[in-house]
Amino acid sequence: MDATIAVALDGHPHRLAAGTTLALLLTSLRYEPSAVATAVNGRFVARSNRERFELHEGDSVLLFQPIAGG
Repeated sequence: MDATIAVALDGHPHRLAAGTTLALLLTSLRYEPSAVATAVNGRFVARSNRERFELHEGDSVLLFQPIAGG
């Protein structure tokens, strides 16, 4: 079994350890969790779900600034 997987991170190839969660990815990239919104395969992933959201081979991960209305 391969110890790493390939995902697309903001449109660029990125390898990470198998079993990596979205929260771990953000930590490894040194992002403040509250400063970034996330989507995987075109679906928004809430901050509260990142700890248990495991990434898989071929996933497309987008990180973006949340937009606040006012």
